[in-house]
Amino acid sequence: MNGTPHDASTPDPVAVVGSGPTGLLLAGDLATAGVPVTVLEKRRHDISNLTRAFVVHARTLEQFDARGLADALEAVGRPLDRLRLYGRLTLTLDTLPSRFNHVLVIPQYEVEKVLERRAVEAGALFRYETEVTGLAQDPDGVTVEVRTRTGAAETLRASYVVGADGMRSTVRSAVGLPFPGRSVIRSVVLADVRLAEQPETLLTFNAVGDAFALVAPFGDGYYRVIGWHRGREVPDDAPLGLDEVREITRLALGRDFGMRDARWMSRFHSDERQAPAYRAGRVFLAGDAAHVHTPAGGQGLNTGLQDAANLSWKLAQVVHGRADDALLDTYQAERHPVGRTVLRSSGGIVRFAMAKSPGMLALRAAGATFLHHVAPARRRVLGQITGIGYRYPAPRGAHRLTGLRVPDVRLVGGRRLHEALRGGRFVLITARDADGDRGGAREGRLAVEHWASDRRTVLLVRPDGYAAWAADGADPAVIEAALAAHVG
Repeated sequence: MNGTPHDASTPDPVAVVGSGPTGLLLAGDLATAGVPVTVLEKRRHDISNLTRAFVVHARTLEQFDARGLADALEAVGRPLDRLRLYGRLTLTLDTLPSRFNHVLVIPQYEVEKVLERRAVEAGALFRYETEVTGLAQDPDGVTVEVRTRTGAAETLRASYVVGADGMRSTVRSAVGLPFPGRSVIRSVVLADVRLAEQPETLLTFNAVGDAFALVAPFGDGYYRVIGWHRGREVPDDAPLGLDEVREITRLALGRDFGMRDARWMSRFHSDERQAPAYRAGRVFLAGDAAHVHTPAGGQGLNTGLQDAANLSWKLAQVVHGRADDALLDTYQAERHPVGRTVLRSSGGIVRFAMAKSPGMLALRAAGATFLHHVAPARRRVLGQITGIGYRYPAPRGAHRLTGLRVPDVRLVGGRRLHEALRGGRFVLITARDADGDRGGAREGRLAVEHWASDRRTVLLVRPDGYAAWAADGADPAVIEAALAAHVG
């Protein structure tokens, strides 16, 4: 849907630039929290099946579950309970401490459909074919310059702007934030094809000598093939034929599965880049606008969605006057280190996959052996790839649980934490025999629950599922002070 022209004198609280998965989750969260939000997208209203990402990891599925979306996505995607690297290392996921102890293989466009529907139903306004051309900040808000479908220039006002507009972000350029980094792999080939032979595994990946390739299903009879050959680094616009894709696939995987009927082929290069700051005044960056990296490990889509989950509830708290603007600074403090870690881990995976020298090959073999035999190291790697292993910084003297991801714990009455979080609420969990309901005036934005177990810890869970505050037993005055400080 296209919105009507905005009166520049009446700012919307938030404008989100870009309607990819990151922007859609953010817009849906804000609208659900009662924050008027406008999504600006230069493309037509058409979710393309020429998808980029195929993997949704456990932590992202947990975030979807906390929004009532996971079941719909699980019904469309296909679970995978193990990841294979370098042809000799298998990482099993069935021991993950999560309800979602698997990877969900699902095309990005299916995720976008679910997220867009939620955002529209919650009341987010979408303006398609509306390209952001510039912006300017002042103490009271942001003036956004746009070009509409007809070519007309307009301006609109917002209290805050989030740039979720991809690697070539106009928002990032407009606020003068650099995007340092470099290209890691050049001339990666990509083709969407039919296969005469179905691969034995849901995700097929291997690297042999000078080539690597990955095959993943769309679920509609087509497969995405991604490949690279060390000796064929040509410009992105160089012609690409299916024979080249077949040859690279045969070198890396041993056969080409009878690929045919390509509906799309392309070349691209993979960069590693990260903005030094995710916030510039009233403007924020999320997803690929803030960080890009190799596709190794399937972490790109997931990292952007986690950015959105972190930022959305903070913007809602500030817009509604329940928190000071300083809360928004924690977005940088919490998400920038995660982005940096993802760049390193995905880069490490792809560099080992590209290894050619005897020294690097020996190091890769030693690393695979180490992870196979050392369970703590294997859990740490899985925690990074799946997202469940990250924790956020906690203030000095805070309880040991503060900043940790809170599992989907069982609550009195058979409820789960993820169910209690729905609607963008904080959740206070107290002992099963605790007296009173402390929701009070916070009804609708705070759920008060009780442990199903005999646990005595008092735990306040943020809307994104991380522990905001905890105490090993506390009197009502201490709990009220914590609620006032965090929930408002």
